[in-house]
Amino acid sequence: MAHVTADELDLDAILADLRELVEIESPSHDVEALNRSAEALASIIERRVGSKPSLVDGPDGPHVHWSGGGDPKVLLLGHHDTVFPLGTLDRRPFEVADGVVRGPGVFDMLGGIVQALHGLEVAQRAGLDLSGVEMLFSADEEVGSLTSRELIEQRAAACGAVLVLEGAAPGGALKTGRKGCGTFEVIVHGRAAHAGLEPEKGANALIEAAHQVVRIAEIGRPDVGTTVTPTVASAGTADNVVPAEARIRVDVRVESADEAARVEAAMAGLAAVDAQTKLEVLGGVNRPPMPESSSATLFPLARAIDPDVEGGRGRWRERRQLHRRHRR
Repeated sequence: MAHVTADELDLDAILADLRELVEIESPSHDVEALNRSAEALASIIERRVGSKPSLVDGPDGPHVHWSGGGDPKVLLLGHHDTVFPLGTLDRRPFEVADGVVRGPGVFDMLGGIVQALHGLEVAQRAGLDLSGVEMLFSADEEVGSLTSRELIEQRAAACGAVLVLEGAAPGGALKTGRKGCGTFEVIVHGRAAHAGLEPEKGANALIEAAHQVVRIAEIGRPDVGTTVTPTVASAGTADNVVPAEARIRVDVRVESADEAARVEAAMAGLAAVDAQTKLEVLGGVNRPPMPESSSATLFPLARAIDPDVEGGRGRWRERRQLHRRHRR
């Protein structure tokens, strides 16, 4: 078997490809931007491994899928959408300084994608057969993978082994387990009224939302790894109108299925403080926790490949030191 080392990678070429993707800007839900991102990514894939991927259209933008042919064995999984709105590049341009790369989407997760592509290029040049290898880069991971989930599950099941290209934890830790997560939306229905003439005739959805934000935050249990974090809120239509509706978005992370069930029950059980308002709770924990046992087959392979791999257990998940000199 051919042996491939990091010394064979072309750092300048890696940075050039990364710059190309970052400077396109690819915020979730912006289908036009994600089309540009997918086309650029497809071009880089063809340049690095010699064949074109397919673009799988979706309502939130195209997902990029490449196959080396043969029986599927391993899936390299990532996403090309980012959390940064268009224009972020003007304030946070792509730059390399003191060995650190900066720019919107560099860490999550365009850097991981580019490293994987160059790794495959070097492996192929060394004579390794890429048949059995697949890559899938979705366009909606940052907003819940709603349009890509079925495709991801299908290809993951077909391949059996999946390597996710998210950035490593500080110090280069290889993640062998992760929390489950999900997003809730709480909609508060109130009643509008003129804020100056007759506010007493209204039911203030914003005030009710304020009560609920505090209650929602109290559902979290950091002592067992559960975080419940209100993240986005909106309410009202005009300065002089009692808000008739308010919305609260909530990020949830859990270590166990039991905690997922507890949080979902607590969210469903939220009750209005003001009886004139009504609550509607949407969403749930749609990505279950990944237990460390899921990595029981793959992690020993990483250790066999890299003699510098070290073991170490973090508070909530096992962390493995894969690259001592990894830099964020």
